[in-house]
Amino acid sequence: MHQLYNSLEPRVMDEDMLKLAVGEQGPREEAGQLARQEGILFKDVLSLQLDFQNILRIDSLWEFENLTKLQLDNNIIEKIEGLEQLVHLVWLDLSFNNIEAIEGLDTLVNLEDLSLFNNRISKIDSLDALVKLQVLSLGNNQIGNMMNIIYLRRFKDLRTLSLSGNPIAESEDYKMFVCAYLPDLVYLDFHRIDDHMAKMAESKHQYSIDELKHQENLIQSRLEDEQAQQEELEKHKAAFVEHLNGSFLFDSMYTEDVEGNKLAYLPGISELLQAYKDKFVIICLNIFEYGLKQQEKRKLELDTFNECVQEAIQENQEQGKHRIAKFEEKHLLSLNAIRDESELTNFEMKIVEYGKDITELFNVLMTLEMQLVEQLEETINMFERNIIDLVALFIENVQSLRWLSAGTWRTTTTRSSWRSPSILSRRY
Repeated sequence: MHQLYNSLEPRVMDEDMLKLAVGEQGPREEAGQLARQEGILFKDVLSLQLDFQNILRIDSLWEFENLTKLQLDNNIIEKIEGLEQLVHLVWLDLSFNNIEAIEGLDTLVNLEDLSLFNNRISKIDSLDALVKLQVLSLGNNQIGNMMNIIYLRRFKDLRTLSLSGNPIAESEDYKMFVCAYLPDLVYLDFHRIDDHMAKMAESKHQYSIDELKHQENLIQSRLEDEQAQQEELEKHKAAFVEHLNGSFLFDSMYTEDVEGNKLAYLPGISELLQAYKDKFVIICLNIFEYGLKQQEKRKLELDTFNECVQEAIQENQEQGKHRIAKFEEKHLLSLNAIRDESELTNFEMKIVEYGKDITELFNVLMTLEMQLVEQLEETINMFERNIIDLVALFIENVQSLRWLSAGTWRTTTTRSSWRSPSILSRRY
């Protein structure tokens, strides 16, 4: 069930090991020789094979940021770690090691194929982040509780599962249980699940499955409600009006006010307190509604600003591309003429002539760049002024509610001339 330490010294992954592996697995012939001479950047490596290296600990992989396939089987690894930066990993093989717990996979959100075959794992968990998981190999481990199967129901794309060689696989009801609780599974222990087996399993465990589905639906509904509430709260926070759409603020003021609570028992005070609360809540609701409207205005300002910036950049890039295309069109034939020129004097004259054109193109492109910088600076300054106006107006009107229970706020308009296309769409 596990790998034994052999006579070789246990190793920790280091830069020398990684360089050697990358060099050996790189391209062959002339391209490979050139790569080995100039060095291969770890960030450019997509696949890495480190099997049979007597590796005890995973380390030094943070530079392999674009790795999609990692092979670490047949080592003596005891803990899954050091994989946090490999966010693009699709295929991971950790079979034939000494791993006791599933962990360290929280950032591998793109992983589709995971092999932990022949380790010491006794529980299936800590895989929640692997939302794209399609193939899971956990054969020859120490998994003995059937409830581990139910955990795997959350992986909607899981199609291939291997659990043979575990204590649960010895159960008489093993295959029926797996097929019933994982109805989308296609392959179990390297055998395709036939329709007859699937129907028998569903029929046998239908009552339990229906009850489980009911519980899952309740949990999903609760999670969706919590998510909707959280999104709504974030929206309110962005508008600086969280918890103002009700009596929360008023109630929180009296939660720990012992003396204030005692006053409520005096004759007539309860009615006065309720009347005060009603007015207080009305003010909160007015601030809440006003804050949401002002947030929409700020959002509109931001959206307009981003659109104008993108428009300016795109237009500037198009002008630069046009200039470069004209230069290439003009000098394409000239370059061929230079290659065919046999007279050194004529060759040097043409080089000087074309050098002037290159300098002219450089100056034009730099001018476009400077014009863009000036436009963006002007736009940013105007955007800042507009936001400051909106925020100041918001604060002023909210503060006025300290003595007003209701009323009409002063309205004003912010400077909006920067929105005019003339600022960012003018032609050079």
